[in-house]
Amino acid sequence: MKIGTAPARTSVAHITVQHLGGPTAVFGVGGLRLLTDPTFDPPGDHPIGVRNLVKTSSPAGSADAVGAMDAVLLSHDQHPDNLDYAGRLFLGTVPLILTTASAAERLGGAALALPAWHSHVLARPGGGEVKVTGVPAQHGPAGTEHVTGEVRGFVISGINLPTVYISGDNASLAVVQEVADHAGPIDVAVLFAGRARSPLLEAYLTFSADQAARAAEILGSPVVIPMHVDGWNHLTEDADSIPKAFAARGLADKLLVLTPGVTTLVGGGDG
Repeated sequence: MKIGTAPARTSVAHITVQHLGGPTAVFGVGGLRLLTDPTFDPPGDHPIGVRNLVKTSSPAGSADAVGAMDAVLLSHDQHPDNLDYAGRLFLGTVPLILTTASAAERLGGAALALPAWHSHVLARPGGGEVKVTGVPAQHGPAGTEHVTGEVRGFVISGINLPTVYISGDNASLAVVQEVADHAGPIDVAVLFAGRARSPLLEAYLTFSADQAARAAEILGSPVVIPMHVDGWNHLTEDADSIPKAFAARGLADKLLVLTPGVTTLVGGGDG
């Protein structure tokens, strides 16, 4: 397996990240394997209500090849670009799914509601704990949750581990400020972007590249990883827009753009 490295502050520990495409990545944290938003389908159509979302690229790894997971961190289940057909099947193989209350009710089984600012503790192999805290996410303009549905972000933390923020589908810088105020300092910020657009609302549902850069400024994280920036037809900005936006704000040295399929060692925090 090819492993890259990312510059970061000196840290007492590291995590690994393998981006598989879209919002899907495997995080190796404290000996545990955590997967975000499983999307393993090939390119194709995904009807949702009166709309049809089109997946335009294949994942960098299959559900069969990804291996066993200790938990899935599922930001939401109502949109196929965050949980597609193969992703739903994959959920049946994992012992724990941390997600929204509405998704937990719909999915049942191993799905557990993780409300904002509540935590679930996972035991580390050989001792110790990894804490996963649910944090807010706003999937569009304020007041549109009745259309877009409930979404959850996550903060992963533990003794001698970098603190990792995974935004989920979020369009609010105020939410990022709240996370920075109540869960910081954030060592590794994973920001979903792509500037997703919904014709139902005539609004953008996730960060633009510039908003992602502004979020990075708010968080002050030494490592920022963009995800969910391409692969679907409703995303209006591609991955090339991210480095330009970060460079414009003097943040190029904070940005880590992952190569899909490659496992990257990532540090963070003062050790």
